[in-house]
Amino acid sequence: MGSAFSTGAELRLGRLGRPAVALLRAAHAAGAPAGTVVVGGAVRDALLGRPVKDVDLAVPAGALGLTRRLADRLDATPVVLDAERGAGRVAAAGVQVDVCDFRAPTLEGDLLARDFTVNALAVDLTRLLGRGRARLVDPGGGVADLRARRLRPPSSRVLTDDPLRALRAVRLEAQLGLRLTPAAAREVRAVAADLRAVAAERVRDELLLLLALPDAGRALRRADALALLAVVLPEVEPMRATAQPAPHRFDVLEHSLRAVGGCDRLLPRLAALDPVGDELAAHLVAPLGAGADRRVALRLAALLHDVAKPETRREVAGRVRFFEHDVVGARRAREIAERLRLPARLAALVERLVRHHLRPMHLGQVGRVTRRAQYRFYRDLGQDARDLLLLALVDAAAVTGISPLVAWRRAPLIRDLLAGWAEEQGTLAAAPLVRGGDVIARYALPPGPEIGRLLARAREAQDLGRVRSRDEALAFLDSIVRSGSQPAGAPEGGAPGA
Repeated sequence: MGSAFSTGAELRLGRLGRPAVALLRAAHAAGAPAGTVVVGGAVRDALLGRPVKDVDLAVPAGALGLTRRLADRLDATPVVLDAERGAGRVAAAGVQVDVCDFRAPTLEGDLLARDFTVNALAVDLTRLLGRGRARLVDPGGGVADLRARRLRPPSSRVLTDDPLRALRAVRLEAQLGLRLTPAAAREVRAVAADLRAVAAERVRDELLLLLALPDAGRALRRADALALLAVVLPEVEPMRATAQPAPHRFDVLEHSLRAVGGCDRLLPRLAALDPVGDELAAHLVAPLGAGADRRVALRLAALLHDVAKPETRREVAGRVRFFEHDVVGARRAREIAERLRLPARLAALVERLVRHHLRPMHLGQVGRVTRRAQYRFYRDLGQDARDLLLLALVDAAAVTGISPLVAWRRAPLIRDLLAGWAEEQGTLAAAPLVRGGDVIARYALPPGPEIGRLLARAREAQDLGRVRSRDEALAFLDSIVRSGSQPAGAPEGGAPGA
């Protein structure tokens, strides 16, 4: 679908796409009051020829009533977004409709209070449906800004009223191919510090949307250039000031941003990771809450995997080391997740990836990877093993700045571990040969951690093919109990980092 600017100051109904048009007809039939307008992103995206996935309706009054009537008509569930200000939501047929009361006495006042001129566009709903086209209401010059690929607020007060819009500007630049005007960029920098006063949940949502962009690494750099990134993540300033020894070519922050950029290059090209690309693509779209998926978690882990290097940097015998930066970094990642109110599943995955990001490197340093070491890697990481291996890939590429696809060709260990994941999961899914009751009865042990340790030893022996029956498993445990040998050691990690 091409640009609609040739139609001048009108918007054609067909530009919105069938699903959106169907919902607009339903809203009209549900009794949308006179003066209802289609506003904001739907109008903007239609003019740009982008798919319209969300529709905003603004009404002079009665938004919540229209939300309920529309939901009834669509057999959907109405959601009250803001009872005091009059804002509701209905989702149906893959399209989301937000309905809100005017934020000013007039439509023009409402539009000029919106975040950016390209979103301060509206068309009358009744005229659009009745004539198939409607005149654009554009008090801020948004159409001209779209043509010129400019991004600017209708007034400087718009950003001071809601500093989150400064962070949103970065996302809109990347998402829509626009560029802040020099004056607008100065206004963004001027309100950057005020982001600290914005509710953490709102900052989180905008950050996650930014991390979901195909070019998230570039967007993070833009946020950094506009003094926004260090407000959202104060940890980046020490990262910027921390140099790294060879073979690293970059300071910690530059390395981390390059790792995010590596994710951006890798994720659309997973098919090149033959024969596991299709499986990885399906795995990475699993939702983790707040609209984020594993791709977002991977990018955030890439940004934070070395977050503790500044505080763990030491010089030992003339060598720079970062002792336990993976362990300390996992704690920092958890603190960041709590500060930003990240969903529990997303936070846990990012923390886990940071904690274990050195583990593939440690496996590679021992030369030939034993069957036991490989087994323990899969056992300890479970479903997250593949995410960790992709993080290791972009981390390795970012050391010198090569493409992650080049790093893939140079990383037989990562290729072998990814290729063996499915087979290993089949092994881990098999029913255990012995259970807790067997151990308690055989050794007269009280319930406690010792039972779990013996069961873990038996399970490992089973999965490695060393025992194949219940009797063999119990005989194996007999030998352990008689010898008093200790269970297998803890997962690898925590060694000095590169």
